[in-house]
Amino acid sequence: MRAWAVVEHGKPLQEIELPTPEPTGDQVLLEVTHAGVCHSDLHIWEGVYDMGSRGQLRMADRGMTLPLAMGHEIVGRVLRCGPGAVGHVQPGDHRVVFPWVGCGHCARCLADEENMCSANRSLGVYQNGGYATHVLAAHWKHLVAFDGIDPGLAATYACSGITVYSAINKLLPLPADEPIVLVGAGGLGLNAVAVLKALGHKRICMVDVAEDKLAAARAQGATDTVLATDQGTTQRIIDACGGPVAGVIDLVNGTQTARFAFDALRKGGKLIQVGLFGGEMVVPLPLMPIRALTIQGSYVGNLKELRALVGLAQKGGLPAIPLSLEPFANADSALNRLKQGQVTGRVILTAG
Repeated sequence: MRAWAVVEHGKPLQEIELPTPEPTGDQVLLEVTHAGVCHSDLHIWEGVYDMGSRGQLRMADRGMTLPLAMGHEIVGRVLRCGPGAVGHVQPGDHRVVFPWVGCGHCARCLADEENMCSANRSLGVYQNGGYATHVLAAHWKHLVAFDGIDPGLAATYACSGITVYSAINKLLPLPADEPIVLVGAGGLGLNAVAVLKALGHKRICMVDVAEDKLAAARAQGATDTVLATDQGTTQRIIDACGGPVAGVIDLVNGTQTARFAFDALRKGGKLIQVGLFGGEMVVPLPLMPIRALTIQGSYVGNLKELRALVGLAQKGGLPAIPLSLEPFANADSALNRLKQGQVTGRVILTAG
């Protein structure tokens, strides 16, 4: 199979040949038709996470090996099934691939919560993913039908969709007119607006550093927008929302965003941290109990959430985000445009 792979961290992706895997057991081999380019791919490509005063967390220390075909937002066409998958899917089926693979045997995996397994084997991170002509799904149950949904959009649900869906579920229930603040109007942020609207939420405040991204958020359905700058962002959030807020979902999660998001919380408020931009957060400890605050991390989403999200989209209530379709050969240039902040919505790599 051909792959557009990370061969050396921080260097251009290379088109290389890799052995095409043969499915065994419950595995399924798919021909990749669509693969989203996610901001997390930048960290994988660069090979490190910024840990603030604790230095860097290297992807190699987490078990990543090169060369690697990234890509964890995958839609593909079933080619071959292992013996255990026969009868569950068949060649020609078009499916979204759940990428957050665990060991497959622990209690979390058996509960379809593989994203919380400590033995992570995620596609596009620890094994080859969607930036390739073929991908091997670890189990037939990871393949979700998406009849009636555009395949490029369906691909985004495997990461940006379930990531925000899972984060939103950690805040809800809240009254529909209670402002929820989203930090970062990229693919995740626009999908978060779409999901909140589909769930009937009416007050959505988007925060970003770029006016064009805020315009995209308004077009998606955000009711309020705030331009983030070096100073005064917290107060602008409070002003836009009519007071300190019940919930913030930080889809960037850098040192600066974590601070203004935390400071915007009302008593009893929650900060859900999603993004991997990096840095560190210094919290005045007495404020945590005095204001009964919650800071919670949210790591992607689980298979149950992917099924629920696709079902929500199939009912027609989930607005599409802006998509740009490009051939796999443009994977490196797409990744660099994302790094430079030049992508609105999602770039989707396609086979043709």
